[in-house]
Amino acid sequence: MIEDIGAVGVGVLVALETAFPPIPSEVILPFAGFSAAQGDVNLVMAWLFATLGALLGAWLLYGFGALVGMDRLRILATKRWFPFFSTSDLARGERFFERHGNKVVLLGRCIPLVRSIVSVPAGVERMPLARFTALTALGSGVWNAIFIGAGYQLGHRWERVEGWVEPLSYLVVGLLALGVLWL
Repeated sequence: MIEDIGAVGVGVLVALETAFPPIPSEVILPFAGFSAAQGDVNLVMAWLFATLGALLGAWLLYGFGALVGMDRLRILATKRWFPFFSTSDLARGERFFERHGNKVVLLGRCIPLVRSIVSVPAGVERMPLARFTALTALGSGVWNAIFIGAGYQLGHRWERVEGWVEPLSYLVVGLLALGVLWL
């Protein structure tokens, strides 16, 4: 897609990655940088469209969270058949997001899997959309710049970025899973 439609393709792929986390931006972004190093894509446009794509995906999940809302989550949390969280978990999460929501949205953009999921509680909590957008753009912009820049710098060796990042991504996801199990 990047080869066919350039920077717009980067944005489309990142939007999909944000809305559907199994698509790895850790592969998309370095390849975009590699394509820029080869002269196939404009470096700044690749970064811009990647950041816009992240915003579009995040807005979609934010909207889903706002649509579901806290009232529905409270009802779900009382159901024995609902396995994701209890009412006490929901209350704890709500307090945590009230205290640290800005940091969660900003820093969460740089953590695999979390970068997508964090939009849902922001929507549920009705974080002001302008603030959510600014934090998402900043966090995603930094993430995108790092990986596009790495792909650009490594040129034809962009696969090395994937070789280093993929195990790191698995480690982060594993640590998050352990944290969830511990909670």
